[in-house]
Amino acid sequence: MNLARSIESEWLDTLAADDPRAMRSRRDLRRVNAIMLQARAMVRLLNIHGAGMRPRRITELGGGDGTFMLGVARRLRWTDIEIILVDQQDIVATQTHAGFAALGWRLRVRQGDVRDFLEDPEAARGDIVAANLFLHHFTDVDLARLLRGAATLAPLFVACEPRRSAFSLLASRMLFALGCNDVSRHDAVASVRAGFDGTELSRLWGSREGWRLHEQPAWPFTHCFVASSV
Repeated sequence: MNLARSIESEWLDTLAADDPRAMRSRRDLRRVNAIMLQARAMVRLLNIHGAGMRPRRITELGGGDGTFMLGVARRLRWTDIEIILVDQQDIVATQTHAGFAALGWRLRVRQGDVRDFLEDPEAARGDIVAANLFLHHFTDVDLARLLRGAATLAPLFVACEPRRSAFSLLASRMLFALGCNDVSRHDAVASVRAGFDGTELSRLWGSREGWRLHEQPAWPFTHCFVASSV
């Protein structure tokens, strides 16, 4: 079943950070991340494609409340890392900051539009740029621009996104069974429709010169993309 990529506004992005429906949806999203095995997929990609690296700075695009990357950090067992979390809202809880500190990670939140951050000539270069369930929010034109900016910040880019497939779409329509609220149910379907398949992200990356690109699905509902400099 060939599903054309379709982008629509996700309700969570339109709600205030302290809106009860938004707070409930973020809790739902943490559960959905766990079911999708997103952290496991990200850790696997970082361990494989970052093997031999001694990263000191990681930038996460669209990092939300920081709990996803904290879960990744706990599995990686890396220490002495600066993590820069870029998001339109600063919603990182005190306990999340403390969780990073306990691992020897230093968290900085950069509030604002990710596209502006990537075009800032003073944006700090690092070792890894990561994104989780974030790239699918953008049209192909905006995404190509975003990826060009990410390529200037680090030699390794890793993303775990929704897989656009009939199976994923069916599963996204079943979130009512988990007790997810209306925002989460709407956004799950929208995310799958805006997700990726095949080598779509590789084509949007642009020039392959100087880069090795890797793109494939990951069970059960994830699409993975990695760009590493050669």
